Amino acid sequence: MSQSDLLHQIRHSSEHVLTQAMQRLYGQDKFYMAMGPATDDGFYFDFEPLNGFKISEEDFPKIEAEMQKIIKENLPIVRQELTLDEAKKKFSDNPYKLEWLDSIQDRGEVITVYQTGDEFADLCAGPHVESTGKIGAIKLLSIAGAYWHGDEKNKMLTRIYGTAFDSQANLDSYLNVLEEARKRDHRKLGPQLGLFFLDETAPGMPYWLPKGTIIINELLKFWREEHANRGYHETITPLLNKNSLYVTSGHWDHYKENMFIADMKEDGLYCLKPMNCPNAMTIFSKTKHSYRELPLRLSDCDTLHRHEKSGELNGLLRVQKFAQDDAHIFVTEDQIAEEYRNILDIAKLFYSIFDIKFTIRLGTRPDDYMGDVETWNRAEKELEQILKDNKFDYFIGQGEGAFYGPKLDILMDDSLGRQWQTGTIQLDFQLPRNFKLKYTDKDGQEKTPVVIHRVIYGSLERFMGILIEQFAGAFPVWLSPVQAKIIPITDDQAEYAHQIESELKSAGIRVEVDDRSESMQSKIRDAQIDKIPYMLVVGGREVESKTVSVRQRDNQNLGAMPFADFLEQIKNQVTEKSLNLIK
Repeated sequence: MSQSDLLHQIRHSSEHVLTQAMQRLYGQDKFYMAMGPATDDGFYFDFEPLNGFKISEEDFPKIEAEMQKIIKENLPIVRQELTLDEAKKKFSDNPYKLEWLDSIQDRGEVITVYQTGDEFADLCAGPHVESTGKIGAIKLLSIAGAYWHGDEKNKMLTRIYGTAFDSQANLDSYLNVLEEARKRDHRKLGPQLGLFFLDETAPGMPYWLPKGTIIINELLKFWREEHANRGYHETITPLLNKNSLYVTSGHWDHYKENMFIADMKEDGLYCLKPMNCPNAMTIFSKTKHSYRELPLRLSDCDTLHRHEKSGELNGLLRVQKFAQDDAHIFVTEDQIAEEYRNILDIAKLFYSIFDIKFTIRLGTRPDDYMGDVETWNRAEKELEQILKDNKFDYFIGQGEGAFYGPKLDILMDDSLGRQWQTGTIQLDFQLPRNFKLKYTDKDGQEKTPVVIHRVIYGSLERFMGILIEQFAGAFPVWLSPVQAKIIPITDDQAEYAHQIESELKSAGIRVEVDDRSESMQSKIRDAQIDKIPYMLVVGGREVESKTVSVRQRDNQNLGAMPFADFLEQIKNQVTEKSLNLIK
């Protein structure tokens, strides 16, 4: 058995132990058991409280102690197969289990129950460890509300999150990572640093504040410069479109549940744009094209809206309003491999800027695919060969392609070892056919182009959330909203402070003067809290010698240096997009 399979069994069994411990402590009449699966990093248990019953995180030590007792008892966990009638009789007082039984019956699956000792049993597909003593170490983490089946139309249940490992050492290591993640949580750091906030009047639709907007614009400036150099042409297209556009593209049948739709009565249905590809197809369709124009690279950074269930929203990582660094590249079939190499080169450049490592997932044909199997097989084989030829680290994601074609998803690793999907590169033979796109080949015949859909950052909102956590808010100098703070010790140095402020601004450096009537140490502390890379302290000696006393946000004191030297060094850091501060 692999380590991941063992952990899955331990975590699944730990959820049963949690439920059993709660029944021991509070009785079976205080709540309905709903569901409790294992997850990639732990487990959770959903239950419906009855008769005013409540649980809080203050109750966790007592529940954990009872769980530890059950683990020490080393109770056997035994699988039993039941008929539908036997199972419904066993769980007759639990509406959630009865609903699960109906769904199991509809799927024609075997009904299994896992019995823990003599006192506890739960409807479950398993698998589990042989006995509770095989569980290494457990920890309850948090409590939250969750809709049954994730649907806000259903009842709100109480969810307890926990985790389990095969040893206390591995659990402690994981808890240390969680603590570091809490310190870096973009949902707290973002508002604290004045980057963005979320408001209940626009769920999942961030308000970007001036400092956050600076970072977004710097990311896009870099993106625009690099893509212009590579022959991309930026476009802007309508944010509101008639649904007929998405009927043509095929998104209406595959994606309308995730669209924001407005019924304009006699004018028909309109949709807020959830993706850019149908608009890119429309641009191509408006003029005649020759093979000499291909590859034609159309890019855009328009705002998109996708409707998500409220329980799935997660800060900047899962939103309803976002922008993508999008592009749609129209190519001939014999240009596919070379264009993919070019795109992957861009990805390597962009991620190396942030010292981010990534792997690639090759998503293959999903169940709801459009088109013919032969075309899909050819496209999947070609993409895998490109990855092999260019020696990329990749794995196969069975059935995880887009409905119109296979795709390469970029999965980046952050500083805590967590993995996130950001960019994606998708090969599409279907949408050009749906829109009847044509180009004239060198033999004078009309042919249908192939389209490559691709984003590198992915959602700028998600990428920003990841960057905030990656750098714990201490961005590289080139991205920092304020790159230097000038701190005059007394009012006598105010003139010199504003003089060097002017010179820094003329050189394109984002700088502020802190001339408040606070102590120097207080000003330095405030600048460090704001994660500003450099503090330039100026007193009488600095004014006389035309120097600045340089402190860094990491509390390192570089001492006095000629202002001209500092200016040259910070300009180089910005130009080179360095991750490091002055050494």
